Amino acid sequence: MHEEFANKPGKKGIARLIDATDYSVQGLVAAWRNEEAFRLEVLLALILAPFALWAGETPAERAILIAATLLVLPLELINSAIEATVDRIGPERHPLAKMAKDTGSAAVAITLLLAFLVWCCILLPKLSL
Repeated sequence: MHEEFANKPGKKGIARLIDATDYSVQGLVAAWRNEEAFRLEVLLALILAPFALWAGETPAERAILIAATLLVLPLELINSAIEATVDRIGPERHPLAKMAKDTGSAAVAITLLLAFLVWCCILLPKLSL
């Protein structure tokens, strides 16, 4: 790492950690207030995580179900950050802005598909069809 980046000015140590935690909380609050998809995914996670504790037979199954469910949330936050950044640059339509927004959305969609497949792979064999 270049020295000018390693020694950037600002708070260090615990003060920096406190600030970083505050910024993270502000980001979560902003996402909750402004992003309906994030709110729905949080509510889904609040339902599925306890259900995973019951549905998973082993600690590994429970952890995989919960991890697959929660993985959607940071991807949604990143997608929201991409959208906010693109919107901040300007309201005009541009192919690169569309690509940025669409690929962020695709990342969330793939993660939702992954979560669905994980749940299916773990739960379907347990059902007697």
